Amino acid sequence: MTAPSAHPPIDQRGLERFVWLSLGVSVVVLAIKLVAAVLTGSVGLWSDALESTVNVVAAGVALWAMKLSAKPADHNHDFGHGKAEYFSAAIEGAMIFVAAGVIVVGAVLRFFRPVELERLDLGLLLSAVATVINLAVGLVLVRAGRRYRSITLEADGKHLLTDVWTSAGVLVAIGLVLLTGWVWFDPLIALLVGLNILYTGYGLVRRATVGLLDGTLPPQDVATVNEVLHELAGHPAVQIAEIKTRESGRQRFVYATITVPGEWTVKRSHDLADDVEHAVARALPGTTTFVHIEPSED
Repeated sequence: MTAPSAHPPIDQRGLERFVWLSLGVSVVVLAIKLVAAVLTGSVGLWSDALESTVNVVAAGVALWAMKLSAKPADHNHDFGHGKAEYFSAAIEGAMIFVAAGVIVVGAVLRFFRPVELERLDLGLLLSAVATVINLAVGLVLVRAGRRYRSITLEADGKHLLTDVWTSAGVLVAIGLVLLTGWVWFDPLIALLVGLNILYTGYGLVRRATVGLLDGTLPPQDVATVNEVLHELAGHPAVQIAEIKTRESGRQRFVYATITVPGEWTVKRSHDLADDVEHAVARALPGTTTFVHIEPSED
């Protein structure tokens, strides 16, 4: 038994527009950072541009995942395609790892082979502009991801915010080089930034892995389900025997086993199951509930 569709009115095209925004902004920011890196020769700015290259590719992957996850269930996928969003987050996290590794290696090499930097004032200005753009779009994507329960949007937004931290570190380093003339600030900050974004990549990969392994709903959602089910079990002989939950991208699933008196009619048991399914759907919009009825005598 399953409840009728209770998904909130989410505009799929609206969600995809967020990803297109990310893709377009990533291309613009990458162009700005490449110009700044070429003008200055800074390994920090080159590292920053490298991460922005990852942003462009990641936004493309996010768009693919968003479109695929929205496809309805078919004969090969009875529960839909929601897990595609986890693949997007995992790929994005892995790409962050790669970018961080390249940044760290480049920073270490520059320690041993320092290079004089040029046109730092213009490089600072360009990097600052790119940072402000990434900050604004990253915050928009994270909020949209949390509002619509889209790990794809949230991961893409967090990636852009990670890029903001990268750029902020690079700005500090370039500013210190400009003030002091000590070029070793440039590879030092690049090294620290590379290590920092490894942590963000780890978080994305971990969350995606939990989702792909059928992780349970968040604790607050599980508590809501338990509260709803136990409120409905008003009859002294009605018991909630087992509750299981799982999350698949924006989709939520609840599996409940309920025991009822053996003398109950099929219709009475069915009505109780319907009440459970509708109550869960009201409490957690977009949730599909499966109810199994057993006689309490067993």
